[in-house]
Amino acid sequence: MQNLPNTGSKSLEEVNASVDTTLQKGFFKKLFSFMGPAYLVSVGYMDPGNWATDIAGGSQFGYKLIWVLLMSNIMALLLQSLSARLGVVRGRDLAQASRETYPKIVNIPLYILAEIAIAACDLAEVLGMAIGLQLLFGIPLAWGVTLTVLDTFLLLFLINQGMRKMEAFILALVSIIGFAFVMEMIFAKPDLGALVQGFIPTIPNEQALYIAIGIIGATVMPHNLYLHSSLVQSRKFERDSEGIARALKFNFIDSAIALNLAFFVNAAIMILAAAAFYRNGLFNVSEIKDAHEFLAPLLGSKWAPILFAVALIAAGQSSTLTGTLAGQIVMEGYLNLRIQPWLRRMITRLIAVVPALFVILYYGEDQTGKLLIFSQVILSLQLGFAVIPLIHFVSHKFKMGEFAIGLKTQIAAWLTAATIVILNAKLVFDQVVEWLTTSENPTLIWLLVVPIVVLACILLLYITFQPLVSKVITQHSLAGAGVLPYQHHKKPAYRRIAISLDFTKVDENVINSALAIGTKEAEYLLIHIVETVGAHVFGNEIRDMETNTDTNHLVQYATELSQQGYKVRVELGFGNPKRCIPTITKKFQADLLVMGSHGHRMMKDAIFGTTIDAVRHSVQIPILIV
Repeated sequence: MQNLPNTGSKSLEEVNASVDTTLQKGFFKKLFSFMGPAYLVSVGYMDPGNWATDIAGGSQFGYKLIWVLLMSNIMALLLQSLSARLGVVRGRDLAQASRETYPKIVNIPLYILAEIAIAACDLAEVLGMAIGLQLLFGIPLAWGVTLTVLDTFLLLFLINQGMRKMEAFILALVSIIGFAFVMEMIFAKPDLGALVQGFIPTIPNEQALYIAIGIIGATVMPHNLYLHSSLVQSRKFERDSEGIARALKFNFIDSAIALNLAFFVNAAIMILAAAAFYRNGLFNVSEIKDAHEFLAPLLGSKWAPILFAVALIAAGQSSTLTGTLAGQIVMEGYLNLRIQPWLRRMITRLIAVVPALFVILYYGEDQTGKLLIFSQVILSLQLGFAVIPLIHFVSHKFKMGEFAIGLKTQIAAWLTAATIVILNAKLVFDQVVEWLTTSENPTLIWLLVVPIVVLACILLLYITFQPLVSKVITQHSLAGAGVLPYQHHKKPAYRRIAISLDFTKVDENVINSALAIGTKEAEYLLIHIVETVGAHVFGNEIRDMETNTDTNHLVQYATELSQQGYKVRVELGFGNPKRCIPTITKKFQADLLVMGSHGHRMMKDAIFGTTIDAVRHSVQIPILIV
C-alpha cells in the first residue's frame, strides 16, 4: 500500500485516535472497541426529519413506500462504508479530501452546499425537539425552539468526557427510541399481508415521488458522509495492511448493525402511520403534532402518544449532537479553519433556530410539518455533491493503494449516485417549470432561480468528470516530459529574515538555523504572539504579566544577538497567530520566515499544526521549518 504523509491538522483533533483498539484481544473484544461511530451516524437516519417524511408517506400511501426505505437503507450502508473506508485508509475526512483535491473556486461552493445541508438537518432536529417538548410538557413551540440552543453545551460537555462516554449516551437515546417503537408496533397491529406487498417498488403519483425523494434525503444524509469519515479516526489501530483491513471489517459490521436498527425505526414510523391513519381514512396526516393527537383514540392506549413524544425528544437530542459535530468537521475540513467548538456549535444552532422561529411566528405552528419535509428535500438535493467526490476518492488507486474499491463496488456506488442525481434533477426541473408557469412575475425566476440551477449543474458536472480529465492530462504531460537538466544557482541571499519564537528549548535551533542562512549584513525580526484571552479581546492594549514577561524575553534574545554583531528588531503580536505572524512578516517585508516545528503549550498552534499550514498559505516567501 502507498503510505502517504498525513499533513495538516487531524479531523476532530480533540478525539482523534483517542480510543485504543490495539490492546484488545479476541474477535468480540476487538469488535466492541471499534463499535460506536456508526451509532452516532445512525441517529441522523432516525431524526425528526425522517419522522415527517415517514408519517406523510404512511398516511397518504399506506405501506406502498416501504420499499423506498429499504432501498435507501441499502444505499446508506454502501455509502457509509465508503465514507468509513476513506477515513480509515487515508486518515482524512471527506471535507479534508475535497480541499486537497479541488481548487478553491470549487471548494467554496461545495462548502456552502454542505453548510446548507447541515442547517437543513439541524432545522429538522430543532423543530422535532421543540414539538416533542410541546407534546409532552405543553411548552409553546417558539419557547421550545429557543431552549434547543442550550443543548450545544451538552455536546461540549460530552465530548470533553471522551468518545466512549458520548457514544454510550447516544446509544442510550437510540435504545429509548427503539423501545418506544416496539411498543407502538404492538399497539398498532399492522396488516402483515399489505406490509409485505409494500416492498414491491411502485410510485403511485407525483406527490409520492416528492415524498420518496424526501425519504431518500432524510435517510441518506450528506452530512453523515462527512461525519463518518471523521469519527472512524477516533480509533487507534495498527497502520499496516493487516491492521487497516481489520479496521475496515469491524467498521462495516458496526455500520450494518447500526443502520439496520435505523431502518427498523423508520419502517416502524411508516408502518405506524399506515396502520393508524391510512387504514382509518386519515390520508393527509403530515404534521407530527396531528399524528401524536390521533394515536390515543385510534390505537386505544394512552401510552401510545406519550411514547411517541419521548421517542421524538430522544431522536431530536441525539441527532442534534451529531449534526453539530458534522458542522465542525465541514468548516475545519473545507476552510482549514479552527474556531472554539462551543462557538462553532452555537453558530450551527442559530442558523437553524432563526428560520424555525420565523416560520412559527410569521406563518404559524401548523406549517412546521411542511417545513420539516422541505428540509429533507434540500438534504436530498445536496447529496450528489457529497456522494460523487466520495466515490472518486475511494476509487483512487494511488492514494488508496490496495484498499481502493473494486469494479463491482464502483458500479454499485455509481448506480446509487445516478439514482440520486436523476431523481433530484426531475424534482428540480418540475419545480422550476411549475414556478415559471404559475408565478405572477416569471422574470424573477429566470434571473434568480434558473442561473443558480445552471451553476449547480456545472459544478456537478465538474466534480463528476474532473478526476477523469485530470488523469488524461497528467498522463499526457508525463508522456511528453523529458528529464529536466539541473542548473546550478548561487546560494540565495536573504536580507530580511523573520523568526517566530515560542520561548521553548527549540528556539535555540530556530535562531541558529536563521543565522546560518543569513549573514551579519541581514536584518532579523524576532516575533512572538501573545495568545491569552486578554490578548484576543484587548489586543496590543493588554498589559498583563505574560505580556511583560514575553517582552523581556524578546529583548533579552535581541540584546544577546546584537552583542554578536547582528542587526535585530523585535515585535510582539497579540491574538490569533494565524493572522498575526503573516501580518507582521509582510509589514517587515521579510524574504524568509523561520519557524519551529515544536510543541505549543504557550501559543497552542502558533507554529505547529493548523497554524503553520495557514501561515504558509498567507505569505509569498520561503518558510523554513526547523
